[in-house]
Amino acid sequence: MRIHYLQHVIFEGPAAIEDWARQKGHTVTGSHLYRGDPLPGVSAFDLLVMMGGPMSVNDEHEHPWLLPEKQLVRKAVQHGRAVFGVCLGAQLIASALGASVYQAPEREIGWFPVRRVTGERIGALLPQRFTPLHWHGETFDLPAGAVRLAETDAVPNQAFQFGDNVVGLQFHMEATPQSVEMLVENAGQEIQEGQPFQQPPHMIVAQAPEASAAVRPVLWKLLDHLVGAAK
Repeated sequence: MRIHYLQHVIFEGPAAIEDWARQKGHTVTGSHLYRGDPLPGVSAFDLLVMMGGPMSVNDEHEHPWLLPEKQLVRKAVQHGRAVFGVCLGAQLIASALGASVYQAPEREIGWFPVRRVTGERIGALLPQRFTPLHWHGETFDLPAGAVRLAETDAVPNQAFQFGDNVVGLQFHMEATPQSVEMLVENAGQEIQEGQPFQQPPHMIVAQAPEASAAVRPVLWKLLDHLVGAAK
């Protein structure tokens, strides 16, 4: 299985997704769009993975690679490739499929519980309740035909599927202790003290080893499913 990831900033890489791919014997390649790497053609991958980033999917003037990236996502979906988006990546899928992305009612930063909203289809792979890492200030409408999979108290649209081969997660189940430290080091200034859905940096880092390990089996199940759904 050929897996290609799209990375938007130096400090938000594939982390545990790459660990999974290596363990399963898949081929992994990547495009670092922030440094000008070219996008792959649809024929070059079976699973396309889009990582997170601090920019908005609407910032096409500041980041001109966003427009061709959305076009690639749309083509990948049309050609039946498996597509997996994390945080900004999920918002890119939503935008590429015609949905709006906009400011969320609350900024979520830290380890907060997520609730499954359906046990059908890909929702059956999610626990009824789990606690991944959040780091986002925007949210999205569901694309037409998508199925909402999960919610939080602050932001209703936390995960969705489109068909059986496309999954978007607003949260970061790919997080590892190392990737969390990089996030805090590079984006910790975004955290506002006293906000109900934001944890202080030291708490985020301290919880990372146990919390990231707890959601790792769920991530594995989702990725294994997408491998089976790829065309």
